[in-house]
Amino acid sequence: MVTKANGEVCGECGGRTYLIERRGDRAHARVCTCSVRCGLCDGRGYSYEVREETFSAKVGPKRYEVLVPCVCQRREKRLAHFNEVGLPGVVAHSGFENYRAFNEAQDRARNLAMHFAHHFEKTKTGTNKGFILSGPVGTGKTHLLAATLKHLVLEVGLEARYVEISLLYATIRRGFQEGKSGGEIIGPLSEVEVLAIDELGKGRGSPFEMETLDELIARRYNAGRTTLFATNHSLEPERRGTRAAAPSGYRSTEDAKTAAREVELLRERVGERIYSRLCEMCSFVEFPKETTPDQRRMRQELEPRPSPPPGGGRSGR
Repeated sequence: MVTKANGEVCGECGGRTYLIERRGDRAHARVCTCSVRCGLCDGRGYSYEVREETFSAKVGPKRYEVLVPCVCQRREKRLAHFNEVGLPGVVAHSGFENYRAFNEAQDRARNLAMHFAHHFEKTKTGTNKGFILSGPVGTGKTHLLAATLKHLVLEVGLEARYVEISLLYATIRRGFQEGKSGGEIIGPLSEVEVLAIDELGKGRGSPFEMETLDELIARRYNAGRTTLFATNHSLEPERRGTRAAAPSGYRSTEDAKTAAREVELLRERVGERIYSRLCEMCSFVEFPKETTPDQRRMRQELEPRPSPPPGGGRSGR
């Protein structure tokens, strides 16, 4: 935390020295106006650091100054990395502190994501187990992915990426038209330290989609890279019992669609090979459908309704 010369904390950034805002459809980070000119190096980018070493047992410890990159340079690098993550603009202000949990599973998910972010072993590839969050739409899964990536990039100094799986498929298809191979697009995502894949299981399940997903996850699995996921599909290993058909044996089309949605499993959407690897790569947390509200719907329903115009809503024409 950085304070002003008079001891006050900046009211705009809260002492973090940077701000995160929404720019178009992406979250963007920039240096706060309070820190545009660094007070440590006066804008030069380097500062002196005092070190102490023993070069000779006879002389003993000796202190000396060396010129090192200023902390403002590290901040600039981290902000630049954050702007490459690709977080949606709608979650620009999402953090652990403003995530609202409505049940034990959501509270457990927040604690899991916080622990993962705050205890990430930066120097130990393959030791950081990811997590996968499952739940209905609007229950804060993307919020927690965003909060996790923010902390890892801006506070820990990692490189990370966020992708929504259906948009990744679309990007690769457009790449084909430009003469690019799928591997050219998947390659950087395979190598980044932490990757968050949102909407896992979404799509038509075509051979192209399944092959793309399998290649991406296989590459990361084999390299010991950490991957985070969010999905609307159930993490249950097997189908539960479905609603019995009417005595006549007749089931309407709508009933069939509803039953299929109720029991649709991630395992069936991604296949046994990918699901097996997810079991090893991630901790699972599933939000119960019955007690996890759609927070976007809740906000809309709680908004005050505009009063009707005088005269019963007639235009007066």
